[in-house]
Amino acid sequence: MRKLRAAVIGVGYLGNFHAQKYAACPDVELVAVVDTDHARALEIAGKYATRAITDYREALPDLDLVSIVVPPANHFDIARDCLEAGVHVLVEKPVTERVEQAEALISLATARGLVLQVGHLERFNPVVRALRHHVRQPRRIETQRFSAYKTRGTEVDVVLDLMIHDIDIVLSLADGPVRSVQSSGTAVITENVDIAHARIEFDSGLVAELAASRVSQEPTRTMKVIEDDGYLELDYTNHELHRGVFDNGQAREAATEIVFASASAGGVDVLMDEIYSFVHAVRHDQAPEVSGEDGKRALELAIEISYRITRHRAVPLAPHHGS
Repeated sequence: MRKLRAAVIGVGYLGNFHAQKYAACPDVELVAVVDTDHARALEIAGKYATRAITDYREALPDLDLVSIVVPPANHFDIARDCLEAGVHVLVEKPVTERVEQAEALISLATARGLVLQVGHLERFNPVVRALRHHVRQPRRIETQRFSAYKTRGTEVDVVLDLMIHDIDIVLSLADGPVRSVQSSGTAVITENVDIAHARIEFDSGLVAELAASRVSQEPTRTMKVIEDDGYLELDYTNHELHRGVFDNGQAREAATEIVFASASAGGVDVLMDEIYSFVHAVRHDQAPEVSGEDGKRALELAIEISYRITRHRAVPLAPHHGS
């Protein structure tokens, strides 16, 4: 079986790890790393014994698949060029800057029969996968995603930088379209919003409360999912899932006790699982676990949340936002 030929476009902090994972895949050949900073490209190429180039277009004829790990402003142009060249694409989140750009990439990938996967890494967190086995009909979801300030990622606001992870998970758990959105936030260090809160109501009755900050003292990444007979608490960082069940399966009002069970999954390489998933989808001509459509839906809602922060208003969504 021929090895799949891969490249990573953009080998900054995260792109370096993408290159590392491809280099470790037994059925993948990392044929190039690409960065406009030639010295950086040479450095990473030296680590993984591959070719360093500064213009991704040079490598396209020699590729089967690619990771795009550059600032979001460049996602659309590069992903379009790759898809037009017949190359399967894993593009980091957010998939693009604008919804219509995401739609164009989805159409192009579909027309060419190519995989377009979006890098919503938390989908591959083992506790998120475990969570899906327990969740039946969520009534309320609460998330907190706080990090210390880093310059990386600040070309977009905190909604597109951090909160979009939780937006994607919430949308994947929700049954039915979004009814309305309320949001608030403020800039602290950057010119963009650095702290954000969002309340999302779904037609099903589910309410999601999301909080994100990139100027916090202590990192926190948690989710709580509340159902009629209990709730689940998820700790992304420590890969822990705690489940509380009301005694005898009674409703909240009649319960006298909560019985807890916990599970953990240490030593998991989430990025490697994401890369393996992408490679598997390409190899077997299958739909990716996180599709372009998934990325578009998360982007659409993230943009709506950001818009309402800057416009200071909360009104029902137009029907197309729930699609």
